[in-house]
Amino acid sequence: MQPLIDTHSHIDLEIFADDLYEVLERSRAVGIVGQVLPGVSQQGWKRIIRLCSTEKDLYPALGLHPMYLHPYAEEDLSLLRTHALNGKIVAIGEIGLDYFAQNVDRATQQELFKAQLEIAMESRLPVLLHVRKAHDQVQKILRNMRFGHGGIVHAFSGSLQQAERYMELGFLLSICGTITYDRATKIRSVAAQLPLDSIVLETDSPDIPPKTYHGQRNSPEYLPEILCSLAQLRNESMEDIARQTTLNARAVLNTVALG
Repeated sequence: MQPLIDTHSHIDLEIFADDLYEVLERSRAVGIVGQVLPGVSQQGWKRIIRLCSTEKDLYPALGLHPMYLHPYAEEDLSLLRTHALNGKIVAIGEIGLDYFAQNVDRATQQELFKAQLEIAMESRLPVLLHVRKAHDQVQKILRNMRFGHGGIVHAFSGSLQQAERYMELGFLLSICGTITYDRATKIRSVAAQLPLDSIVLETDSPDIPPKTYHGQRNSPEYLPEILCSLAQLRNESMEDIARQTTLNARAVLNTVALG
């Protein structure tokens, strides 16, 4: 098995507290050589940094998630800038816009997103994008700010046309467990058509488990199942997809040390 990188994993969360090291061992045993742990609020950043400092195949990304506006304080941006400039994180994220929920404060989301893009530009870091029902708005902001450091669109679920616009902006599209479900016809079709050099893989653990584990806690050790489904959709070998997606992840996160 070629080495794999899980570009979006929340194994720092409490749901993994009782068996975290067993999960890590099982993940490594199936070929996972690196995991990126995104932050969603300032309260979790220390936990992520501490875990990544003790496990050398875990890599921190820090950000302020668009759905967690209430814990957010202006001082959080200053702290994020400090972390970004110290060279110890691989990306800013997860950040973005989420218009799926009807009661979100869209103006505040946009302000927070732009502020974090500015930090990413200052520190020359890529970003991990969380986008729901807002791809056009996110792309407009990226273009208007002339953001040029790329990144990854986490758990991409948009159209092929939207994917192509992200690629033009220097972004990769992350494929997750959604493609293992037969009913997910839209993203399965898009995943089959994307250029292989535009794809990375993720589990989004503990969320979005593959079909085999539906209703259970997701885990990075299930990433090969996503790889297998993607290989079947594209009629390509698992080895080729594993090799290229790992290269893609290392390139966009700007560190050959990743995995």
